[in-house]
Amino acid sequence: MNTILVVDDDAHIRKLIRLYLENSQYQVVEAEDGQVAIDLLGKHPIDLAIIDVMMPHVDGYELTQDIRNYLDIPILMVTAKGESQDKVKGFRSGTDDYLVKPFDPVELILRVEALLKRYNIRVEDKINIGSVTIDKERLTVHNEVHSVLLKKKESELLFVLASSPGKIFTRNQLIEKIWGYDYQGDERTVDVHIKRLREQLAEFDEINITTVRGLGYRLEEVNG
Repeated sequence: MNTILVVDDDAHIRKLIRLYLENSQYQVVEAEDGQVAIDLLGKHPIDLAIIDVMMPHVDGYELTQDIRNYLDIPILMVTAKGESQDKVKGFRSGTDDYLVKPFDPVELILRVEALLKRYNIRVEDKINIGSVTIDKERLTVHNEVHSVLLKKKESELLFVLASSPGKIFTRNQLIEKIWGYDYQGDERTVDVHIKRLREQLAEFDEINITTVRGLGYRLEEVNG
């Protein structure tokens, strides 16, 4: 059963959307504003987010951008605004689809189904090393005891290293694979991301990212 996050400061709208989603066999998690939604995203495996634009604290545009930094999930923006410039802003923030209030609940369900189908076509990107599972799509690393949520670049970096355990990757190779050939920034950004990854993975004894002096980095499987 897919889990849908519904974010709207209007309790009546949340209740209406929940009713139709649950009648269509979806599980629903509700948030009354963007900040609560961010907290819930760290606690629940969310498959799709339905987000209102006009909310206090963190609006729908900001929330969509925040989600895109962590998760690769479909996002449907629901708003009373129908002007073209608002739709453009929504798509530039990272939404996949746009629905204007008042909407037909049947259309909402059809759009949800279409978005889930589009995303589920993608090959599931997972690597297992010992008891550790690295899930590139959900940006998570977990085993039977621990689970952490990574930022998108951190996840991509870890996935590259984990795809070839023991192989040494230079900073330039990692930059080309993750940031692209046209990246103009400092190559030390790799070091910063490696440091963050090591902090995030401290509880996972089975894997370790080591520095190979003068060459680069490699991921090693640690046998207990």
